[in-house]
Amino acid sequence: MHVLILGGTTEARRLAELLTGEAGLRVTSSLAGRVAAPRLPPGEVRVGGFGGAEGLAAWVREHRVDALIDATHPFAGTISFNAASAAALAHVPLLALRRPGWVAGEGDDWHPVDSLEQAARALPALGERVFLTTGRMGLAAFTGDPELDGLWFLVRSVDAPEPPFPARMEVILDRGPFSLEGERELLRRHRVDVVVTKDSGGVATAPKLVAAREAGVPVVVVRRPAVPASAAVVATPREAVTWVRLQR
Repeated sequence: MHVLILGGTTEARRLAELLTGEAGLRVTSSLAGRVAAPRLPPGEVRVGGFGGAEGLAAWVREHRVDALIDATHPFAGTISFNAASAAALAHVPLLALRRPGWVAGEGDDWHPVDSLEQAARALPALGERVFLTTGRMGLAAFTGDPELDGLWFLVRSVDAPEPPFPARMEVILDRGPFSLEGERELLRRHRVDVVVTKDSGGVATAPKLVAAREAGVPVVVVRRPAVPASAAVVATPREAVTWVRLQR
C-alpha cells in the first residue's frame, strides 16, 4: 500500500515516522519547498508543487498511491482543496490531519478575524508595536495603508521575508518550539502592545498567547479556513495511523 502525505508540519513528520514502521507500507512525504532547510521526515520525500489538482491526481495515478493524507498547515488552504479535488479525480480516499485550534481562556483579550487584511485593519485601534507571527507570506496585507505606516512591526519567520512588507519592521529568524520565558522576554524587550497570529493550534507556538495574556496584550487571531467537506478529519498522527490501517 502506497500512502502519500502532503506534509511540512510536525504532525506530518510524526505520522511518517509511525507509518514507516508498518509492514507492507510505502510512505512518500511531499513538501511544498517554501522553507529553505526543512526538517525531512523518514521514508521517501519529494519537494515542490504538483501543478494543481489535476497534476496531483496524475502523480497519484502514476505512482499508484492508495491513500492520500493532507497533513499540511491549517492555513495551506489551496493545497487542501487541490487534494480534495485530486482524491476525487483519482478515486482514492482522503484524510485531513488537523491539530485542534486554540481556545481563548480567562484573561485572554482576543480579537478574531477572518483574514490577514482584516487583521491589518484592526491594528491601529489596538496598539502601535506589533508582534507579527503569521510567517513571511502575506506581509503585503500590512502595507499600503497610511494608518499602518505609523506602526512598528516585529516579524518572526523561519526564512527572511521578501517585499512588499511593512515600512517599519524588524525581523527575527527563528523556528519553534518557543518557550514561555522566551516569549515573555521578547514582548518585554520590544515593548510589544499587540500580537497578530494565525490559529495554527499546537503547543510549539502557543507560549506567545500565554505571555500576551500575562502582559495584558491584545491578540488578533486569524481564524483557520474550513477543511474540504469530502475529507475525513482526525486530530492526531496516531488517529491517522488507525485510518490508514482501515484502508488496507
